[in-house]
Amino acid sequence: MSLNGFDRHRQTWPAPPGRRSADGKRPRVVVVGGGIAGLAAATGLAERGVAVEVIEKHDYLGGRVGGWSDTLADGTPVAMNRGFHAFFRQYYNLRALLRRSDPGLSALNPVEDYPLIDGAGRRDTFRGLPQTPPLNALAFALRSPTFRLRDLVRLDAKAAAPLAAVSVPETYDLLDGRDAETFLRDINFPEAARHLAFEVFARSFFARPETLSAGELVTMFHIYFLGSSEGLIFDVANANFDVALWNPLRRYLEGRGVVFHTGAEVDSVTVADEVTVTGSRAQVWSADAAVLATDPGSLRRVVAASPGLGDPSWRERVAAIGTAPPFVVLRLWLDRPVRHDRAAFVGTGGRDPLDNISVLERYEREAAQWCSRTGGSVVELHAYSVRDEDADVRDRLIARMHELYPETATASIVAERLLRRDDCPRFAPGDFADRPTVSTPDPRLKLAGDGIRIDLPVALMERAATTGWTAANELLTGFGLAGHTLHTVPNRGRSAVLRRLATSAGGVR
Repeated sequence: MSLNGFDRHRQTWPAPPGRRSADGKRPRVVVVGGGIAGLAAATGLAERGVAVEVIEKHDYLGGRVGGWSDTLADGTPVAMNRGFHAFFRQYYNLRALLRRSDPGLSALNPVEDYPLIDGAGRRDTFRGLPQTPPLNALAFALRSPTFRLRDLVRLDAKAAAPLAAVSVPETYDLLDGRDAETFLRDINFPEAARHLAFEVFARSFFARPETLSAGELVTMFHIYFLGSSEGLIFDVANANFDVALWNPLRRYLEGRGVVFHTGAEVDSVTVADEVTVTGSRAQVWSADAAVLATDPGSLRRVVAASPGLGDPSWRERVAAIGTAPPFVVLRLWLDRPVRHDRAAFVGTGGRDPLDNISVLERYEREAAQWCSRTGGSVVELHAYSVRDEDADVRDRLIARMHELYPETATASIVAERLLRRDDCPRFAPGDFADRPTVSTPDPRLKLAGDGIRIDLPVALMERAATTGWTAANELLTGFGLAGHTLHTVPNRGRSAVLRRLATSAGGVR
């Protein structure tokens, strides 16, 4: 199986035309944010000869997929990040970014399966599924312990029609006003399967199903199942994110003249004869254009402090961008190993507050080295949509670990790190229509990030990468320079038969 994806039906979005490289005076662009979106924008611009400066508030790149070094109490250096990330094969534009510094994607290793386990101990798996839609979804449903043939017969075909006929933005126009839980109940999706498979997917957006847009859920189902032959098997970084992904990409970009300013936070942006970006320590960067590729809270803050940006309607839309509830990552260094057959990653349902559990030495080099030296294990526990205090969440997560992996109950915790963050975008019912897009009222200012609207079938890290490339393409067009080709899963239902059924039932065309 190719790490680069193989679906011959993937959709190509041609590069905007123009000159291949800037001649004479080079345009200058400031990119605010060194996460996936900002790095994609910087790459797209720098490869056409644009002078780029990237301003990142952290001391590391990668944003929410960043990695950094830490030290345990005994002085041992360890790798740290904000938790597990799955690099799916249909993340074409993210993979195109990573291939700039790693053409063979050698920093990614496949995870051939990741079980889903519910509170009753029932287990779903993605191993061995056919890759042709809709056979993949049918096979998954029919072999699932939470989904029976009678459940398939009981599905409301008319209400479920949008699942087979996804098209962006039409699917959002139809479904974004509803929540995912209500949608699944209305189509008679079995309750046990709803609480396992779909709840796990909903938590990918750091949301509970009752607070997630049905438009997002249905589009996600299309991206990962009914719209793509890439399937739900994914790859993971085989070392900490900084080492595996972002330090090599930084070197690639610096070789093309990109200047990075890490540990520098931006306060405001002014658009006049030039675009001026002002930092919190009185730094000033001037350019011909800027890309704001920040988290939702930072974007709201910068725009609020920049009264000259945009028009009132646009500023209201930015101010209304929502942030998802907090999530917690608890990483534990244990003095003895977990059982050798434990999966690298397991998603859970019905085991609140635990949403997934990872055994890092199964895939991350630094964790494997620590475990080789000590004979222990490095285990990571995730909790999304957290309402409780850190101490309570910690204790309950550890109790769930003992419940799922009983051998850990006798292990001592050598060290631990608990991270609570609340900087992910919200995808609540009704959010889509007014979500700001890559384009803004001023052609010299673009937005990028996984919370920015783009009318293509992309989600999560791939949405961040796609909006970054798109921001670069729009600025390059203004400079008379050629853009970059993008790819997505097809922007319509994959099966002609199911599309006809959906159309006859009143679904999206």
